[in-house]
Amino acid sequence: MLAAIRVFAKSWVAAVLMVLLIGSFALWGIRDVFHGKISDAVITAGSRTVTSADFKREFDRTKTQYEQQAGQPITNEFAAANGLDKQVLEGMATREAFAALLTKIGLRPSDKLVVGEIQKIQAFFDPVSGRFDKKAYQTRLADNGLTVPTFEQMVRDDIAEQHFGTGLIGGLVTPRAYTAMAAVYGLENRDVALLTLGPGAVPPPAPPTDAQLTDFLKQNAAALMRPEFRAISIVRFSPGQMAAAGPVDPAEVLKRYNFRKDTLSKPETRTLVQIPAKDAATAAQIAARLAKGEAPAAVAKSLGATAITYADKPQTAIADPKLAAAAFQMKPGQVQTVQGSLGLAVVRVDGVTPGHVVTIEELRPALEAEIRKDAAASKIDTMTQAYDDAHTKGATLAEAAQKAGASVASLPPFAKQGVDQQRQPVAGLTQKIVDTAFALPAGGESELVDAGGGEYFALKVDKVIPPSVPPLAEVRPELARALMMRDIAARLQTKADELAARVKKGESLDAVAASAGVKVAHLAGLNRQTASQHPELGQEGLAQTFAGKPGDVFTSRGQAGFIVGKIEAIRTADVATMARAVEAERPQMTEAYLRELVAAAHAAARTKVKVRIDAEHARAALGLDPTAATKPPAGKAGLAK
Repeated sequence: MLAAIRVFAKSWVAAVLMVLLIGSFALWGIRDVFHGKISDAVITAGSRTVTSADFKREFDRTKTQYEQQAGQPITNEFAAANGLDKQVLEGMATREAFAALLTKIGLRPSDKLVVGEIQKIQAFFDPVSGRFDKKAYQTRLADNGLTVPTFEQMVRDDIAEQHFGTGLIGGLVTPRAYTAMAAVYGLENRDVALLTLGPGAVPPPAPPTDAQLTDFLKQNAAALMRPEFRAISIVRFSPGQMAAAGPVDPAEVLKRYNFRKDTLSKPETRTLVQIPAKDAATAAQIAARLAKGEAPAAVAKSLGATAITYADKPQTAIADPKLAAAAFQMKPGQVQTVQGSLGLAVVRVDGVTPGHVVTIEELRPALEAEIRKDAAASKIDTMTQAYDDAHTKGATLAEAAQKAGASVASLPPFAKQGVDQQRQPVAGLTQKIVDTAFALPAGGESELVDAGGGEYFALKVDKVIPPSVPPLAEVRPELARALMMRDIAARLQTKADELAARVKKGESLDAVAASAGVKVAHLAGLNRQTASQHPELGQEGLAQTFAGKPGDVFTSRGQAGFIVGKIEAIRTADVATMARAVEAERPQMTEAYLRELVAAAHAAARTKVKVRIDAEHARAALGLDPTAATKPPAGKAGLAK
């Protein structure tokens, strides 16, 4: 091959190609060839960048929080349709801009300070030695998808922002006049009288006709629209279904026990103190004083040494192996001089906790379960391989399942939310099954899908039921009830307005209430802090109660019907109560002002630092269509709220 290349290089054809290549460089330039740059930056803020992997990690973390709140999984498509990708992008862009601004003004924590903060984090400590463990540090970061430089930059940014906040809050105290106004507003008392018109206060409407119901159905077609449903056939390969309860090979149990017993057994631990000695005479002096019961720390300090204490530690945790071997031969309370690998020392054993060697009988249930699980996993491998081979060669799902020795189950029609046509959860349905089913056309069959935990499945979409408005006969009772309740609400509103008009003209609220066959309720001493204790007013009623002036009459929808209310009096709190509230509120208001100052600083950073956001690249990092980044959201931004 090389010889042929050399011959070609000397030919006239190669010479012509070289001339053409040089000519193209001269014509088009070679700058892009040698100076072009491919960037993975989703966000660029000054000299700082956020990669697609950083963005995806932040997006996944935020989505997980929403999933925990919702109690169900959320797809990337749904999250992005509700603006979560833009929310995360904007938040990260502001954060990076602020960090860049802090660096620009000279707020740069030193490497020593960053390392010191990291070495205080308990998650990175070795559980045996109780010290910072670099390997544990790197492992924990890798488990969370972080690199060491990325994490150290995060810590550096946190320290810088803390120092910025500390400088900002120094001496910041909200003026007393501000908290006084807040106290006046919050402690203002109001008396309100009200009457409530329940559904029984108006004649019931006649049952709606079919024409009315049909018209109501058309008006609310979008809200009543049923989602798309899909019925599937599915074959599952689960170790749980394959695990047998029969006998297990005793030789295999013994083999695994011998391999595990050392790691599962609990070693003997000891509590001891070690004091280094420079010579035999000093060691004898230390031993004598320890034997008399003197405190090890005091003995060591008087001789210019440091006492080293090991509390309930195994032999492997003691730094000096020779000293450890001697200490684990001593009796509790014994004091002994030991020539260790690291020097002469006096050791006193203060306590012994016996170890425990786990027996085969203790481990047998777990080992047998493990062997059965491994056997089931092996069987799953064989079956899935047989299924995959048959399906690849053209067998249908049912045929491939038969060749693999697996059974096919049918699931009733379900929506993307995992519920059936009666809005009940479908047993055995998982998010992966739903996603796979809705990614296929009608009649489509999936390949084997890894369901996690050693389980696999394949499915076929048997039927697709498109979105549709339910027939009137099916939703008649619900529609009739909703239509009648709407009619009752309109009648109650009309009657409440009529009664309110009479009160505004001068009639007393009591007289108006009596004519309507209801009683007046008097709520005295309402304030904004205790308003939630009166849900009968409803949110609208509470808002009007605190927005009006004495004598104002209002109507609103309450908890039990429609309300006609009248503000009877407005009073300020007593001076002593207000004075206490002013001082109690001052720290909280100061903290609120600080948050606003920090938010203003972050907003200012976005104007001071040049920020570029690549929304298309961000969507691609989530496995979404990049071109949709410029399209308006498909639905309401419920997640972003």
